[in-house]
Amino acid sequence: MQFFLEILIGGLLSGVMYSLVALGFVLIFKASGVFNFAQGAMVYFAALSVVGLMERGLPLWLAAIGAFGVMVLVGAATERFVLRKLVNQSPITLFMATIGLSFFLEGLAPLLWGNEVRPLSLGIVDEPIASIMDATGILVSRFDLAAAGIAAVLVALLALFFRATSIGRALRAVADDHQAALSLGIPLQRIWVVVWGVSGFVALVAGMLWGSRNGVQFALTMTALKALPVLILGGFTSIPGAIVGGLIIGAAEKLAEIYVPQLLESQFGGNFGGIEGWFPYVFALLFLLVRPEGLFGERHIDRV
Repeated sequence: MQFFLEILIGGLLSGVMYSLVALGFVLIFKASGVFNFAQGAMVYFAALSVVGLMERGLPLWLAAIGAFGVMVLVGAATERFVLRKLVNQSPITLFMATIGLSFFLEGLAPLLWGNEVRPLSLGIVDEPIASIMDATGILVSRFDLAAAGIAAVLVALLALFFRATSIGRALRAVADDHQAALSLGIPLQRIWVVVWGVSGFVALVAGMLWGSRNGVQFALTMTALKALPVLILGGFTSIPGAIVGGLIIGAAEKLAEIYVPQLLESQFGGNFGGIEGWFPYVFALLFLLVRPEGLFGERHIDRV
């Protein structure tokens, strides 16, 4: 039971960071109706920008501010040269545009900062917390707990931003109906710049946390795409859904990584390692068959 709780807690803490990445998808989809396939590339680009600026002599805090400025510029350029040109186009056209943006950022990042794997230290040691281990015998990583705390605070601030600020209310109005928002005098293009800037900040924080754990490398783009099962579970337009979906995927992934190979090997023999790479997607696929709109998504009923 103690080992089970240890795996479960580790999965939940990882799930909070998955939720953070998923929020970037949700923010852009709510405000513009665009599924931003480039979010993973934005995570990689942001983390590599931090490391690149630090290698040029900047301290971590100043490099993070500089990288945030870079991500704001990326968001503004995306609105100006991509979204503005494709207003009122079909969703598939916008989706294909974000795929193109993803490849562009994945190529631009190593061109600017180099493509070798670099470490990124946030000053948080990845070691068990002694007080928890002594009291319960459960190993809880100090880094995992700190990263989950940072992600949870950012998630709470974003939720508050959406509900308690005039810009947040404008974002929600744009998400509900673009034409109605325009008729009320809400500047749609300015709102899109803001939401892409906020999404860039989310990508920056996620990239720094995952880069500190796994190193800043191209694989961060694949890690960020773990947010896709989170979105399927939670719903593409729901901030609470991103949180709950992240916790479910994180816990299910860690438990499956330990217990499913043991079960399969006992039944069929052979080696069933590496399950954590594909299990979240299969889990989400099975969930789609039961509730296609997600836990917090809107149910669509076709009327004949």
